[in-house]
Amino acid sequence: MIDGRHLLSGLIVPIVTGLDAESRPDATLSARLLDAMADAGVTKLMVLGSNGEGPLIPTSMLRGYLEEMVQAWHDRVPLGAVVVNATAPATLEALERGALAVAAGADAVAVCAPFYFRHRDDEILEHFRRFAALEAPVVAYNIPRYVNDLTPAVIEQLPELSHVIGVKDSSGDLETLARFIALKDARPDFGVSQGGETALLAGLRMGADGIVPGTGNIAPSLAVRLLDALAVGDDAAAERAQEVTTLLTGMHRIRAGVPSVKAVLDQLGLLTPHVAPPLAPCTEAERSALAEFIAPFRAELIGGS
Repeated sequence: MIDGRHLLSGLIVPIVTGLDAESRPDATLSARLLDAMADAGVTKLMVLGSNGEGPLIPTSMLRGYLEEMVQAWHDRVPLGAVVVNATAPATLEALERGALAVAAGADAVAVCAPFYFRHRDDEILEHFRRFAALEAPVVAYNIPRYVNDLTPAVIEQLPELSHVIGVKDSSGDLETLARFIALKDARPDFGVSQGGETALLAGLRMGADGIVPGTGNIAPSLAVRLLDALAVGDDAAAERAQEVTTLLTGMHRIRAGVPSVKAVLDQLGLLTPHVAPPLAPCTEAERSALAEFIAPFRAELIGGS
């Protein structure tokens, strides 16, 4: 079993999904974006997360897409890694999606607690326990604004599941992150990644192994610079990288979420702007506002100079 601290260390970009005009996933549409990611020094991707619109893309459309995406990334970065999010409302569908990820060659499968219904702690633990059947590393994905929360009682029992090698925490709550980091006392191989973009540096200083910022889709070099500065003890440079990252999240005040990220990448010539329904693409007014907003950040953006 892969070491969770190694897998979740450094930067993982939760990459957006290339969709055609009919909202079908197509790995070939991501070719220019993948090239730019590799050029920026990215080695690890998370596919089909919240930035990847994962739960909005039907399971029936995933097999070929995942095979092509995993292969495309490993062709560009042979020693890189791909984590595929398999989250679905119910355990059985999530397992089906996870099996497709494993068959496609994913290095690990991420999965949230189930959603739609509210579930008891024992049901959520059983959900994660069932993923042992995949015989693959599993990353618990905590994003409570979309799914059932991982309570302190659930968190404390995660280390008992040997196939769960770590957690991606996107709660944005440093107290919750601290609970995950504390699990490493019992499981030294347990990895923890901070997904809260405005607290990346805080999470790393607390003991998180790595970061998974949505801003990595448009400014991966900024995240790399934050990590590098922290590694060499350049606190001023690390603080500045966090400050710019936080400022960059202001784009979501124009249009929240994936549509704005895709609009920016479209303007950069790296991806189509199509989104998965019921999401709608940015309006022309929103695209114009985003272009104006990101202009001062141009040197930080993927493909910028």
